[in-house]
Amino acid sequence: MAFHAEGLVAIVVFYLAILAVGIWAAWKTKNTSSEGDRSEAIIVGGRDIGLLVGGFTMTATWVGGGYINGTAEAVYVPGYGLAWAQAPIGYSLSLILGGLFFAKPMRSKGYVTMLDPFQQLYGKRMGGLLFIPALMGEMFWAAAIFSALGATISVIIDINVNISVIISALIATMYTLVGGLYSVAYTDVVQLFCIFLGLWISVPFAMSHPAVTDIGLTAVSKVHQDPWLGSINSLDIYTWLDNFLLLTLGGIPWQAYFQRVLSSSSATYAQVLSFLAAFGCLVMALPAVLIGAIGASTAWNETDYGVPDPMTKKEADMILPIVLQYLCPVYISFFGLGAVSAAVMSSADSSILSASSMFARNIYQLSFRQNASDREIVWVMRITVFLFGASATAMALLASSVYGLWYLSSDLVYIIIFPQLLCVLFIKGTNTYGAIAGYLFGLVLRITGGEPYLYLQPLIYYPGCYPDENNIYIQRFPFKTLAMLTSFFTNIIVSYLAKYLFESGTLPPKLDFLDAVVARYSREHMDKATLVKSDNIVLNELAPVNPRHSLTMSSTFTNKEAFNYVDSSPELSNTEDN
Repeated sequence: MAFHAEGLVAIVVFYLAILAVGIWAAWKTKNTSSEGDRSEAIIVGGRDIGLLVGGFTMTATWVGGGYINGTAEAVYVPGYGLAWAQAPIGYSLSLILGGLFFAKPMRSKGYVTMLDPFQQLYGKRMGGLLFIPALMGEMFWAAAIFSALGATISVIIDINVNISVIISALIATMYTLVGGLYSVAYTDVVQLFCIFLGLWISVPFAMSHPAVTDIGLTAVSKVHQDPWLGSINSLDIYTWLDNFLLLTLGGIPWQAYFQRVLSSSSATYAQVLSFLAAFGCLVMALPAVLIGAIGASTAWNETDYGVPDPMTKKEADMILPIVLQYLCPVYISFFGLGAVSAAVMSSADSSILSASSMFARNIYQLSFRQNASDREIVWVMRITVFLFGASATAMALLASSVYGLWYLSSDLVYIIIFPQLLCVLFIKGTNTYGAIAGYLFGLVLRITGGEPYLYLQPLIYYPGCYPDENNIYIQRFPFKTLAMLTSFFTNIIVSYLAKYLFESGTLPPKLDFLDAVVARYSREHMDKATLVKSDNIVLNELAPVNPRHSLTMSSTFTNKEAFNYVDSSPELSNTEDN
C-alpha cells in the first residue's frame, strides 16, 4: 500500500484543530476558576457544565473507538450479527439507569470523584482498594483504544503504527494536562461532531459500491455470509444475558461517567445529561451498524481488498477502516478516519483524566496529604495525567493482550465496584468488614472463572463450559453476574454480622481493628464521619462520639453548595459560639 500524503495532512489538520480547542478550554479554566479551587475546576469543571456541552461530552465518553469499531465488528462477524452488538443498547440503558438512580444522590451530596462516598463510609483503606479496579479499567481501556487507533490509521494512510499511537496519545495527554475537564468537554463537542459527520458521509458512498449487495436482502438471507441480523443460539442465551448485564450495570460505576455527573450545575441537570447521552449513544451507533452490515454484504473478491475476506484474514476487528479504505473514495475515507481518531481521543482523554483525578484526590490528598494545598494537588494531577497517558501508550505499543486485560478489568468494575456502589448509596448499615469481604469474594469468583483472552484456565467449571480451539474452557454459565450478586450479598451479610457481634458484646471492642463498628475507640472513624483533620478535634476518649458536620467539611471533602444549609443551622451556630 502506498503512503498517502493527503491522508497524513488531513489527520495533522484535525489534530491541530483539536489541540487548539483544548488549549482554548484550558485558558477558559484558568480565567473562570479562583486560586483556591483550581483542582476542583480541573476535576469537575467548576460544576458549571451546561446541558449542551455536558450532553456532548457525556455521549463522547461512551462513543469511543471501541464503541464504533466494536459495533461494526459485531454486526459483520458471521454467526453473531446485530443480535450480538450489545454495546449501543447496553450503554444507553446504563446511562438511563445511572440518571434515574445514581446521578441525583451523587451530585446532590457534592462529591468530587466516584470514590468519595466509599472513603466517607468505609475509610481510606477501602477507598484505596477500590481505586485498583477503577484504575485498571480506565488505564486498560485507554491502552486498548490507542492500540485500535494505531491499527486503523495504518490501514488507511499506511504509516507506522507506533508513530500514530504516540502522536495521538501526545495530543490527548497535552490538552488534558493543561485544561482538565474543560479541555476534555469542549474537545468532545468537536470530536462528536467529527464522528457524526465523518461516518455518515462515508455510509452512502460505501453502500453504493458495485460490490455491495442490498443490505436489506443480506439482513435476512445468506448471500456472501450468514445474515447480518444474526441470531442467539439457545445454548448461548445465558452468555448473552451475562454480557448484557455487564454492559448495562457495569457501565455505571466509572469515574468517566460520574465526572460528568458531578460537573453538572445541578442534580436535575445531571439526570437530564444522562438521558441525553443515552439517546446520543443510540444515534451514534447507527452508522457503525450500517458499516458492519455493508461489510457483511460485500463481495470482497470484487474489490481491491481481494481474497480471502477480512474474516478469513482475521481482520474482522478492522472492518470499519477496511470498508472506509476499499469501498469509499480516497477523500471520503480520510473523513471517516478523522471520525475514528476523534472517537478514540474522546474516550482516551476521559480515561486519563479520570484516573489522575481519583489518584490526586482519593489517594494522594485524602489518604496521605490531607494538608496539601490546592496548588500541590493541581501539580499532582498534571504529573499523573502525564504518567498515566505514557503508561497507556506503552501498554498499547508493548502488550500483546491489551484487550484481554481490559475485558478482565471491566469485569472487575462490574463485579466489585457496582455492588459496593449499591451498598454505599442505598443500603444502610454496611461497613468496612462487609465491603472487604464482598470485594474478596467477587474477585476470587471472577478469577477462578478464567479468561480466554488472557489464556487463563478456569478453576471452577460451571455447567455448560466447553474448550475452544486453544483448549481454554469457555463458560456459558453467567458466572460474572453470579460473582457480582455474591459480592453484593456478602457485603450486606458480613456488615450486619459484624455490627451484631460488636454491639451485642459477643466480640470485645478491641477486636474492631478496622474501627468500622465501635466508633468510641475509633479516631479514624471520627475522621471519616466528619471528614475533617483529626488535629482539629478535641475529643474526650471516654465521651461518646456524636459526629456532626463542621464548617470545614465543605472545603475538605465535598462541594460547598451541598452543605449550604450548614451555615444557617441554629444548632451549629450556637455550638460555634460556645
